[in-house]
Amino acid sequence: MNTLIEKIDSAKHVVVISHVNPDADSIGSSSAMYTYLLQKHKKASWYCKTKDLSNNFSFIPWFDKIKDSFPVSADLAISLDCGDAKRLGLELECDLINIDHHASNKNYGTINLVDSNAISTSVVLYDFFKANDVKINAKMATAIYAGLLDDSNALMSDDVDGTIFAIVRDLIDSGAEHKVCSKYIVKSMSLAALRLKGKMFTDMSLEYDAQVSVFCVSKDDMKSTGARGEDCEEALEESVYLPHVEVALLLKENSNGSIKGSLRSNGKVDAAKIASQLNGGGHKSRAGFSIDAGVSLSDAKEKLLSLIKKEI
Repeated sequence: MNTLIEKIDSAKHVVVISHVNPDADSIGSSSAMYTYLLQKHKKASWYCKTKDLSNNFSFIPWFDKIKDSFPVSADLAISLDCGDAKRLGLELECDLINIDHHASNKNYGTINLVDSNAISTSVVLYDFFKANDVKINAKMATAIYAGLLDDSNALMSDDVDGTIFAIVRDLIDSGAEHKVCSKYIVKSMSLAALRLKGKMFTDMSLEYDAQVSVFCVSKDDMKSTGARGEDCEEALEESVYLPHVEVALLLKENSNGSIKGSLRSNGKVDAAKIASQLNGGGHKSRAGFSIDAGVSLSDAKEKLLSLIKKEI
């Protein structure tokens, strides 16, 4: 950690990076780091390759500072919650500090702060701040809480324990806008997302004696509902709580014909182990992968079900 701080202190222009198609943990931990850099009076920028970011994150401090162009004057970058260097969205020429919690992280940074036991990258950052006597202000507390809330499945994950609730209390005491976080991360939904959710549950199939729920979402489904990619996640998450379901599988066809795959597990099946067989990764209960263009949704479904069958 001392090396990490020294690296930040010696840098002239630091750029915080949220990964491609960021979730609340990536945006939240990036926001907290951005605030920390401002506290240190550093020249700081915030980069994310994805241009069309969800408005659900607009309450997170400094959201309006995110740019989709990487400044050429940067001499240090800090990636937050990016398990794979490919998800940075660019090839870096400067040094990189890699802060993450994914077990599949390959330690691709010049300096790596990766804790696979942490429930979220925002918690890794919280521990970093506490270990170095960094005062967590209200903006940082809100950002960290947002990431924690999202990656803990609204504090319903099996990984939530007394330590996590102690962190939550400290963040709220530090000024975290916890009700706002819950409103936008847990409750907020667009009409397009609601339409997609209804279609997904209508078309859902249950396989292997209802132990596996499967969602196949086509390009036409996305176009007809007007939904965004992240709008698929809620139905996927909720299906894990159906009776008998142990694993939930989502296969979403992208506009270029490739397929984005997501897995959710109730903990009995290792989702990351399945995803790793397709060069993906994640955690035991949450994992993802990609399939190149040229494979149909039906063929992808058949392949994934054969992999899942071995684990259940």
